[in-house]
Amino acid sequence: MSQPTAPSRPTLEAIAQRAAVSLSTVSKVLNGRPGVSAPTRARVEKLLHDSGYARRGPEPERGGLVELVVADLLSEWSVEIIRGVERIAREAGFVLALSALGDHLEPGRDWITGVLSRKPVAVILQFSNLTAEHRQQLRTRNIPFVVVDPAGDPPPDVPAIGATNWAGGVAATRHLLGLGHTRIAVVSGPPDLECSRARVAGYQSALAEAGLPFDSRLAGVGDFRREDGEREARRLLDRADRPTAIVCGNDLQALGAMDAAFALGLDVPGDVSIVGFDDVAPASWARPALTTVRQPLQEMAEVATRTALRLRAGAVENTRLELATSLVVRDSTAAPAAH
Repeated sequence: MSQPTAPSRPTLEAIAQRAAVSLSTVSKVLNGRPGVSAPTRARVEKLLHDSGYARRGPEPERGGLVELVVADLLSEWSVEIIRGVERIAREAGFVLALSALGDHLEPGRDWITGVLSRKPVAVILQFSNLTAEHRQQLRTRNIPFVVVDPAGDPPPDVPAIGATNWAGGVAATRHLLGLGHTRIAVVSGPPDLECSRARVAGYQSALAEAGLPFDSRLAGVGDFRREDGEREARRLLDRADRPTAIVCGNDLQALGAMDAAFALGLDVPGDVSIVGFDDVAPASWARPALTTVRQPLQEMAEVATRTALRLRAGAVENTRLELATSLVVRDSTAAPAAH
């Protein structure tokens, strides 16, 4: 009795016939080249996806590109991610290609057109929300992608490497509670980012564990920038019933909060204790040196890159991971002053 044969892999010729276009037009779409109208490109992309077509071929040669998409090329956060991706890419014989999202959390059409023409061996994205269309286009070309510290909760089929942000928020707040603080403020990052929400949730959980209510008057919100931390901390500290400690969404906000305290004539940590998050290099350079929650940024980037390269090789594995955060106690926190 004969065994049923597996369905044959769709060919580009068959896709061209179904789309009523030439083989060269399908090739242009597949390789991200110009010269194809938007409706035709969309029709061919849909047929490529619906047919289950996925480009195959030999393993990429050394010297190929690993593409990294970061929010900001100048931020300390991004620099740590760049270092981690570059190290693993270099060890594997590949070259790092960089692009920046700016204020957006998902790459635009210009980016996807460029990446299809560059044909990287893998794509690593900071925060980014990839659209369903972009995910389909990358998979059709056999370009694996992994998100580092995703902005929200990605679909189950999107590989993502994050950190234990909730646990980090808990650890920062417990540290201050253990020193005797009971009036603890929080300055969070953008509320549309999952990491921001998780850190605040950890802060609130630690307060509840200690029997303290969450006071919305002690909460500030901003972007992950130094000036946002300074603005919100100045507002919180320039009041008669000011907090004795502040948990910040990241180290840059915490450094800005220090600036606000100094501008108001307050001592850190004598009058107010400040805790950051990330443990980027300036945290240890600050005076006083910043107590912070270490997020293993380079390790997250390294794991993301290794995961993408293993996916390229056909590996099937757990692609949703959270790496542990840890509290780093320095000089910006102390017991509250006696009044």
